[in-house]
Amino acid sequence: MLYWLTELSDGGDAYNLFRYITFRAGGAFFTALIFGFIFGKPLINLLRRKQGKGQPIREDGPQSHILEKAGTPTMGGALILGAVLVSTVMWARPDNPFIWIVLFVTAGFGLIGFVDDYQKVSQQNAKGVSGKVRFGIGMVIAAIAAYWASMYHPDALANKLAMPIFKDTLINLGFFYVPFSIIVIAGTANAVNLTDGLDGLAIMPVMIAAGALGIIAYAVGRIDFSQYLDVHYVPGTGEILVFVAGLIGGGLGFLWYNAPPAAVFMGDTGSLALGGALGAIAVVTKHEIVLAIIGGLFVVEALSVIIQVLYYKKTGKRVFLMAPIHHHFEHLGWKEPQIVIRFWIISVILALVGLATLKIR
Repeated sequence: MLYWLTELSDGGDAYNLFRYITFRAGGAFFTALIFGFIFGKPLINLLRRKQGKGQPIREDGPQSHILEKAGTPTMGGALILGAVLVSTVMWARPDNPFIWIVLFVTAGFGLIGFVDDYQKVSQQNAKGVSGKVRFGIGMVIAAIAAYWASMYHPDALANKLAMPIFKDTLINLGFFYVPFSIIVIAGTANAVNLTDGLDGLAIMPVMIAAGALGIIAYAVGRIDFSQYLDVHYVPGTGEILVFVAGLIGGGLGFLWYNAPPAAVFMGDTGSLALGGALGAIAVVTKHEIVLAIIGGLFVVEALSVIIQVLYYKKTGKRVFLMAPIHHHFEHLGWKEPQIVIRFWIISVILALVGLATLKIR
């Protein structure tokens, strides 16, 4: 919206600043951060009044959670979504299709999560909406986004999978590109959802991963950077940095209230939306494989559940004391802050490894 102020510029005044993605990204960050600080407390108070007993706690989870986390309201992800949507619409170029694709996925998965959270709270049942229904609707959203993105990718990259490290290597997926992208977007959304089990555990790795993807988006969206780094040039993706900056600002505003002991949980409203956003950014920038590195923590969390379920069905025994894997460490005696901070450290390391693939060619 504010980008339109550039029409008032003669090239040498303050309005010209709005042409620069980095300037608008900074504006999006502070807009989202301030949004979080202003509306955080009123939203939490509203959620407490409306939800009463708060988010239902799984009875099969760690017993300490039943005692310590009971009564904490959920749907706090609405604060992040509000901050991201407002800041992005204000500061991003409205004529950029990639921005709208990422916003579409974010809002779509956020709506799925909201309905799920609402059903959990209203029925005081930890199950919520059927997993098959959630995943099915998510697949539809992801399919639309994947096809939409392919329409704006350069012809040389459309429906192709770019391989990190290997220079100029593209795998033509053809008709399988959309199904593959569905797995990336919907899979990431559900992986982040599984990670959201401890105070502050999911939001910081999401911000770290988003920051790394934002750098990648900016690099592949500039022809000079993409030529220097020998990565595939995708015109227009640099604008995603504005969205990412808003996500990080909104995430920090939410973390202020989600830090242990959490005053509010993000719920599926936030975790599904943020995971979907990461997947959408990876698809748009042609860095789907790199996302598996940067978001390796989410991959491990999801795999721990898959392995646990499959192994239990086959043998009747468990590989982990409890899945997702962060609960396994709880049962080993690790304190919640230990798990959270160590997982944050792992996220930083993985993000740096993922960024290194830009230059290792």
